[in-house]
Amino acid sequence: MKMLVTGATGKLGSKIVERLLETVPADQLAVSVRNPEKAEGLRVRGVDVRQGDFDRPESLDSAFRGIDRLLMISADGDNETRIRQHGNAVAAAERAGVKFIAYTSIANARESKNFLAPTHKATEEAILKTGIPYSFLRNNWYLENETSSIQGVLAGAPWVTSAGNGKAGWALQQDYADAAAAVLSGNGHENTVYELSGKLLTQEEFVSALAEVLGKEVPVQQVDDAAYADVMKNAGLPDFLIPMLVDIQKGIREGTLAVESDDFEKVLGRPLTPIKEGLAKIADSISEK
Repeated sequence: MKMLVTGATGKLGSKIVERLLETVPADQLAVSVRNPEKAEGLRVRGVDVRQGDFDRPESLDSAFRGIDRLLMISADGDNETRIRQHGNAVAAAERAGVKFIAYTSIANARESKNFLAPTHKATEEAILKTGIPYSFLRNNWYLENETSSIQGVLAGAPWVTSAGNGKAGWALQQDYADAAAAVLSGNGHENTVYELSGKLLTQEEFVSALAEVLGKEVPVQQVDDAAYADVMKNAGLPDFLIPMLVDIQKGIREGTLAVESDDFEKVLGRPLTPIKEGLAKIADSISEK
């Protein structure tokens, strides 16, 4: 049985591949990457490195050839670009005769009003239309997404948010990677939807855990979207990123990530990394730089 992971040199993809290599023989594992040179380290370890570009369907035909189980990691970019790219990948998987597709989606993808959801809704529907057995890994929110805000707090800034009382289910990216590896390499995951969410927390609850980890008081400033955009601009963030950051806060405020589930622990077969332990790891990684 041959498995393939797309986007294997990215932050999530590289963690998934490392976890798979602990349990799967390297010769059963392939990766599809845009730039094979970046995956040379994997090739040396016996992984089958293939060139695959979501914008070049013919490259995906050769990348997916002979693959039984595919893990499709969602690409970066705007919704229109991602929907097109993911459509290319799903069509190539169907042409290649792939027997199982796992896909990294978002919480409550098909009903969500989150600004990121249209990509995931369209991709889930495209996979369903193929009739190929699937597993949708609906990832809630990475703890690492808050790294720059934690950096600011360590430098003495308050925690600024326009997310109100909205909740999110933060978890370490490593936990999401472990879950994806378990589904790709395990049995009994055909035609499943997993809502992968940590314990739901408000911004205040999240910051309270962070304050405890850092051993210092962290003030929370609740602001409106316009003020949040100004704060991000003054913090030196590039203009093109600011609308996305505001939309993230809006999505949390409107409850698009408040999806409660114990699927994560079921898939992992263990408890999630506790939030304080995860925050301590991120704070330590910032201090080491």
